Amino acid sequence: MLLTISTTQEPATELGFLLHKHPGKVQEFDVAVGRAHVFYPEASQGRCTVALLVEVDPVGLVRGRRGVGAEGFSLAQYVNDRPYAASSMLSVAIARVFKSAMAGRCDARPELARRALPLEITVPALPCAGGAEVAERVFGPLGWEVTAAPVALDPLVPQWGDSRYVDLTLRGQVRLADALNHLYVLLPVLDNAKHYWVSIGEVDKLIRAGDGWLGTHPERELITRRYLAHRRELVATAVGRLAEVDDTAPEELDNAVPPEDEAPVRTSLAAQRLAAVVDVLREAGAARVVDLGCGEGALIRVLLDDPAMREVLGVDVSHRALQIAARRLRLERMGDRRRERVHLLQSSLTYRDDRLAGFDAAVLMEVIEHLDPPRLPALEHVVFGLARPSTVVVTTPNVEYNSRFAGLEPGRMRHRDHRFEWSRAQFRAWADRVADGHGYRVRYRPVGAEDPEAGPPTQMAVFSLAAPEEGTP
Repeated sequence: MLLTISTTQEPATELGFLLHKHPGKVQEFDVAVGRAHVFYPEASQGRCTVALLVEVDPVGLVRGRRGVGAEGFSLAQYVNDRPYAASSMLSVAIARVFKSAMAGRCDARPELARRALPLEITVPALPCAGGAEVAERVFGPLGWEVTAAPVALDPLVPQWGDSRYVDLTLRGQVRLADALNHLYVLLPVLDNAKHYWVSIGEVDKLIRAGDGWLGTHPERELITRRYLAHRRELVATAVGRLAEVDDTAPEELDNAVPPEDEAPVRTSLAAQRLAAVVDVLREAGAARVVDLGCGEGALIRVLLDDPAMREVLGVDVSHRALQIAARRLRLERMGDRRRERVHLLQSSLTYRDDRLAGFDAAVLMEVIEHLDPPRLPALEHVVFGLARPSTVVVTTPNVEYNSRFAGLEPGRMRHRDHRFEWSRAQFRAWADRVADGHGYRVRYRPVGAEDPEAGPPTQMAVFSLAAPEEGTP
């Protein structure tokens, strides 16, 4: 099976930095299903193409009991399309060979890893259950121009019609890490099969690879069901995790598993977190709020519904996130009076920006854990030292609660981009130090139902600017 990825972003050979694979070398890797080869058919300043060729050993799969249905139709275990048809085996190879690139890590060219590139991806033999239309439905909303040409059963006998395979080509301006994660999830989705047993661990893989796009995908129901092999209990777990990670309203996600009977509605942790933050802002009497790390605008949308909020500024380092926020907020269709109250700004939270000053309150909702710990002092200086709003609200996961999440493997963080997750004691130690060093008082609140031993799923610190003592200039 074969996958190629090409770019024309000059100098195109920097694709090698992003993939951590030198264009001048042929490299081989052992993967669970056989051998993977990485090489570059072309590598020039104007265009660079990397190829991933996976040699599958179908006999070895059967002998090692690594394939699904090892007790099934015996001949099909030896005579099949596995050596050439893209499937979950190619997804596994992508994750093995391009692991760092999937995570968006590139120490040599970090700015390039964050940038959307002109990419062309080809998968020449892809099983596509439901036909070429399904490929368009799953890849199209992600910004890809999709060409899925059906492959004839036999080119010499056209009356036999088309096979279940398509020759897939994707073109788009997409970040390489996002492109690899799209492929990792959607290749087995199009095949509607996996070569291994689907267990609860697959939920965690889906959430990590689907971060930032699956929760809002119009075909998320189809993708979730197929990726999890139509196992209802796993699909239900994934739906809940998507609502928590992507701050998506649960009612927009829970149709992946049709309801069998009426049951009490359970408010998602994301919704509880939003409500808790809004309550604090109202108690503080804040009328001008800056949402630092606003993402796709979930908090902004809620704040705009409060007429007491005169101005809401959403700040994020990601241009793509701000584009999604603008679309979700319907800025282009918003009435003039409402539109005057909201602004979006691309900026880093670790560099001085005078536009962040002058607000009544600042919110860092599920943000600090996305920073490398050595960058936290820079954020502290920007927010508490320079911007200095009267109120600062910080929420972050409570790592002690992670063991209570079904589908979250032991030792795993809740989000693949988290650099750390703190216990309650660690969070309080950090917040106390920040408050003491910048003239704030701090108090703590739980968010979500508290577990007797693990505490709440989310922890919140509310910083209030201390009034100067009498006689202090």
